[in-house]
Amino acid sequence: MRLPESLREQLKTPLGILLPNKEVNKNNIQKHLSEKTFLITVGDATTENMINLGITPSLQIVDSQEKRKERKSISIKGIITALSCKNPAGQITKESITTIKNGFESKPPVRISVDGEEDLLVIPACIFAPVNSVVMYGQPNEGLVIVKIDTEIRNKAQKILDSMI
Repeated sequence: MRLPESLREQLKTPLGILLPNKEVNKNNIQKHLSEKTFLITVGDATTENMINLGITPSLQIVDSQEKRKERKSISIKGIITALSCKNPAGQITKESITTIKNGFESKPPVRISVDGEEDLLVIPACIFAPVNSVVMYGQPNEGLVIVKIDTEIRNKAQKILDSMI
């Protein structure tokens, strides 16, 4: 499914709370997490930042790129389940949706390596995330978006997915 031009502007608005770059630290992040939180990170920088802060995401979706440029891969030390999928830029493939669903059913921590681009995979992550989940992703040049998954977020993400062609 492709992202239509009409949705591009809408997706620039964070789905959750935007924590400005200068406020991204372990203390401020942990305010949004509990011991039972299933943490999902989308993006290499976001995933690496959490790991560097001593927070291990339960599900990590990465593509070895940052701002469309290749970057050094994040260490897989501590990863129990490694999955992969293809997902071209500006799209959400059925393969990536299936892989995300499989990731939620696998033993964490899970890393999904995307051949292509992972940006839009925030959408299916929000739709299929288990109860007590938080999805985190980067808002370029602004900060970290923290999305607490609830029915409203699931419905909003599903509406976006349904609008894709």
